[in-house]
Amino acid sequence: MQGSLSPPKPKNKIPMFHTETEMALMQRAIELALKAQAAGEVPVGALIALNGEVIGEGWNRPILAHDPTAHAEIEALREAGRQVQNYRLVGATLFVTLEPCVMCMGAISHARIQRVIYGAPDPKRGAAGSALQLADADFLNHRVEVTGGLYGEACSNLLLDFFRARRSTSSVRSSEI
Repeated sequence: MQGSLSPPKPKNKIPMFHTETEMALMQRAIELALKAQAAGEVPVGALIALNGEVIGEGWNRPILAHDPTAHAEIEALREAGRQVQNYRLVGATLFVTLEPCVMCMGAISHARIQRVIYGAPDPKRGAAGSALQLADADFLNHRVEVTGGLYGEACSNLLLDFFRARRSTSSVRSSEI
């Protein structure tokens, strides 16, 4: 007897349009990513909005903070929790320039974030649909709506340029030895 194959779940939604507010908030996330870059960190920025108001912002800072959990999303979640005096951020939307990793998607789920909007996909480590799909994993009791690709090219280029410059600097140092 032949078993039926269910169709694969869509990895994430890519809407035909975004609101002006969503676009402005992602532009702010890109500005935050530039802060990380200026500090020598991987340029990822994130913010959390609730009822149209930004309640938390963050950018990558694991090197400066000596903290492997200091990803942009975690920093934004921490600030948002302090702002609303609650670790549950029900109804909030997280904007981030790079698709969240496993750690960040776990924290996003625990915080009960309603929606994640990201810029660039992360085919190797993305846990919102690219490498893994944790937004609606059966073992989690919260589902997160995910939308990818908002300013995706700009976010991708920011990362590509950062790593290209880092490799260039690294090869110059190697040749001096």
